[in-house]
Amino acid sequence: MASPAKAQRRPEGASVLETLPALPLAIIIAKAGPRCAAALACASSTLRAAASGEALWRHFCSDDFALDAPLAPGDLPLPSFKDAYKAWFQSFGMYPLPLVKRVKIFWSSFRAWLCEYFPEGLRTLGEGVSEAEIAVAECNLGLVLPMPTKLLYRFCNGQLHIGRGEEVSYGVMGGYDYVHQRYTVRLLPLAHHAVQKNSNYIVVATSCFGEKIFLLDCASGRLYVGTKYWNEEREIMACVPKATIRLAVDDDHGMPQDGFLLWLEEHLSRLQDGLIKVQSCKFPMLARHISLYPVQLPYCSSASMHGIKVRASAVFAPENSAFADYRCRYSYYFSIRLSLPEAFVVDGKWYSSFQLQSCHYTIQIGDEVLPYTCNYGGHGKCPLLRCGEELFVYGCSISAALEPGSVMGNLTLVPWRCGQPRGSPFIADIAPFPLHPPDYIF
Repeated sequence: MASPAKAQRRPEGASVLETLPALPLAIIIAKAGPRCAAALACASSTLRAAASGEALWRHFCSDDFALDAPLAPGDLPLPSFKDAYKAWFQSFGMYPLPLVKRVKIFWSSFRAWLCEYFPEGLRTLGEGVSEAEIAVAECNLGLVLPMPTKLLYRFCNGQLHIGRGEEVSYGVMGGYDYVHQRYTVRLLPLAHHAVQKNSNYIVVATSCFGEKIFLLDCASGRLYVGTKYWNEEREIMACVPKATIRLAVDDDHGMPQDGFLLWLEEHLSRLQDGLIKVQSCKFPMLARHISLYPVQLPYCSSASMHGIKVRASAVFAPENSAFADYRCRYSYYFSIRLSLPEAFVVDGKWYSSFQLQSCHYTIQIGDEVLPYTCNYGGHGKCPLLRCGEELFVYGCSISAALEPGSVMGNLTLVPWRCGQPRGSPFIADIAPFPLHPPDYIF
């Protein structure tokens, strides 16, 4: 009868981990995390080899910092993922790593979108600031920035001024135009001053052409925008739902998030979803900009008649809204865009251009119905729309109560041929589009 096999003895002085096959050991180290891996690398030559593999540290870099290449902060190339992890941890280890990863993903995604669709805006983004520069700014401002806001500035210090004076603006937070008023919002560098001495508020974004200002309350983490009475009474309204903001780090609610971070992430989400996009503007100084007028259902309506397409949508205008009035009023701007893909037929005749004669629309807010008519006059009062063109035709400011509403109506158009109005006027409908107080204000 054969004797039972003797159990293999562990080499004297070796740990249990050192006797494991390579694959189980790699799995254990990966689950233990980068700090344990670094500690094991100091235990023995066997564990050092197992804890220094490039695949292992690629995994750690991806999990903690969303890195897919061995790069240091600032995109400087490094020899290995282990070196990259060390550089990132030295630079950001004082913050919760999930929050670092979240902010890095935001800026990487935002820059990628700008690179593809709005490179003019991408070129204006500044480099991130150091932890020492943040400390100096906090000392000068006399306040402590929320943790998410600190990280946002670590990756990008707002937008730089380009061009001569204010003649050129590529505000990455978007804007809109209404008649002769223009708003496009840019992110400000951290060095921008506080609203007033001993105030918890700092200005994080502002309009280049209009009185529109966004402020962060560093004590509560809430983001606000100045209203119609900002200059006189410092009246503000919240830009982000209060319930979504949390500044403390705890196990029950996850990572901290302030109004500034949530506001930026919501803006990026709208860009990525195609709800808003880069459009051309009739003002030369804003030839291309991120337009905040929605272009997708249900926030944008679309109708077609005689081959003419009519799209309409509204944007909330906080700078023209007010709580201090006798009746609290919200203000909206809405725009109507017409496009003519090809020649159209009216009364059996073909035409390749038309001119706007008048606009009739009805605003309904609750039980209140308000009809409006705008006449554009005769020859030469409004530009012609020709085949293949899209023309910003009409804009209007609406002051409404603090409840949802809608707008609908029609346009009276006159067909043109050979440089002259020909034929009878005809109607193109404006399909209903909503007026809705937004959760996020831009």
